[in-house]
Amino acid sequence: MTHIQINTTNRKALKKTNILYWILTGLFAFVMAGSAIPNIMVNPMSVQGFHEMGYPTYIIPFLGWAKLLGVVAILVPGFPRLKEWAYAGLIFDLLGATYSVANSGKELVQWAPIFIFVALGFGSYYAYHKKRKVLALQHPAATQRDFQRNDPAQVA
Repeated sequence: MTHIQINTTNRKALKKTNILYWILTGLFAFVMAGSAIPNIMVNPMSVQGFHEMGYPTYIIPFLGWAKLLGVVAILVPGFPRLKEWAYAGLIFDLLGATYSVANSGKELVQWAPIFIFVALGFGSYYAYHKKRKVLALQHPAATQRDFQRNDPAQVA
């Protein structure tokens, strides 16, 4: 049985990266869940906003459930490929919302703050990959198994 020694530098890097990851991911998940729940409940403010932008209101609960599932996917450990898709979907949702609100004639102050949430999402995504890189340095065999398990080329 081999024993992997982790030096204190790697341990500190992992701790720092882990803290950064969970702060950014927690905030991003909070923001996205906070917009998903009113969509799922089809609150009047969402209906009014979608109506003003010319979108059908039947899409509101679908978007809400998709966002909530994306939040669950980025919070649950493991499933790296699913996380990639979830991050992409949540960022596309935010960019689509920004585009829609901007093109519906709303003022800049009403849609520009969405870019803060986009930056938060990108920060969480960056920290996720940084965390995986630090873990790969410490546990290369486990990371290799993880990549093989999720690589379609390995499935025969």
